[in-house]
Amino acid sequence: MVTRRTFITGTALGSLSFLARPVGAPAFAGEPVAAPALGGRQAGRAAYTFTQFHNQPATSSLHRRLVEMWAAIGTETNGRVHTQVFPQNNNIPGSDPAALDMLVAGEIEFFTLMGGIIGNVVPVAEVQSIPFAFRSAAHAHRAMDGPLGAYLREEMAAKGIVGFPVGAFDNGMRQIAGTKRRIVVPDDLIGIRMRVPAAQIFSDTFRALGAEPVTINSADILDAVRADRIDAQENPLALMDFFGIYDLVKYVSLSNHMWSGFNMLANQSAWTRLPDDIRTVIERNVTTSVRLQRADQNATNMRLRAELPGRGLIVDEIDPAPFRRQLSGVYAAWKQKLGSRCWSLLEAESGVLA
Repeated sequence: MVTRRTFITGTALGSLSFLARPVGAPAFAGEPVAAPALGGRQAGRAAYTFTQFHNQPATSSLHRRLVEMWAAIGTETNGRVHTQVFPQNNNIPGSDPAALDMLVAGEIEFFTLMGGIIGNVVPVAEVQSIPFAFRSAAHAHRAMDGPLGAYLREEMAAKGIVGFPVGAFDNGMRQIAGTKRRIVVPDDLIGIRMRVPAAQIFSDTFRALGAEPVTINSADILDAVRADRIDAQENPLALMDFFGIYDLVKYVSLSNHMWSGFNMLANQSAWTRLPDDIRTVIERNVTTSVRLQRADQNATNMRLRAELPGRGLIVDEIDPAPFRRQLSGVYAAWKQKLGSRCWSLLEAESGVLA
C-alpha cells in the first residue's frame, strides 16, 4: 500500500542533495540549501532518521537555518540523528493542513507552522494571529518565548504535538498587497476579495472589515491573482518577495495587522522515544536557529520596506486605530472562544483588546 509516508521516503528523498553548513554559516545568495538525502553513509549509521517539512521556498532563510540546524544536530550526536528537510511541504496536496495531519499521525516527525493553522487541531494557537495584538515581530517573539508561549505548548502537548521553549521562527508582520485600489482606511476593504490562509481568525478579521475572505494556499496565490480570483492578499513583505507577488500587484498597505511565525513542532511519540541527551541537543540547536532566523527575517522585511517604492509600487502607511475600532466584535468573540486564561496571557503582553 502506498501511503503519504511511503511516497515521501520512496520517491522524494533523493530529490534534494545540496550540502548542509554548520549553524551560522552563510549561504550564497539565492542558493537553495537542503539536507543530504537519506541513503548515504550518514543516514545508514543514524539511529534516528526524521523528516522535517516547512512551507517556505528553498531559497528562504527558514529553509537554510533548518538545514544548518539539523546538520549541527547530526554532528553533535555523532551521526545518530539524520533529518531530511523539505521546503514547500514537499508539494503535497493540501499543503499546511495536510502536513499538520501528517505530523499528528506520525507520518512526518518535525514541521514548522503558523499558529493560525495549528488552530485547526489546537484551537488556542490562533491567539498568535489576533489582529493588532502585537506592535512588532520582536514584541510577538517576547510573548511566544514567555508565559503565553508556555501555555500554548501545554495545549499542543494534549493533542500529541511538542513545541519548543524558543521555537517560534519568524515570518513577520503581515501587510496587504493588491491590484484593485489603495487600502488606507477600513472602508477601502469593502468588497475586496482577500486571499487568506486556512485559519478562522483571518476570515473573521477580514469579514469584519468588509472584505470577502478567499482561502487559498500560499503556493497558489500567484495563479489566483493572474486568474482574477482575488483582488488582494496579506502576508509579510519577505514572503511576498519569495513568491513573486510584487510583480503582479500595484498597491502595498503597511498595515501590520497581524504577526505570524513558523512554530517548530515535533510529533510527540517520536520525541518521547528519543534519549534525553539527543532531546537536549535538538532543543539547544532549535533555540540557536530560531534566533538567527529571526534576525534574518527582520533584516529582509526592513530592506523590502525601504525598496518597495523604487519598484514602482504605491506604498501607504496605515493608522491601525480605525481598523481596531471596527474589530471590537472579533475581539469579543475570540475572547470567549480562546478562554479566559489564554486571553489574559495575551492581554498581559498586548494590553486590553476591545
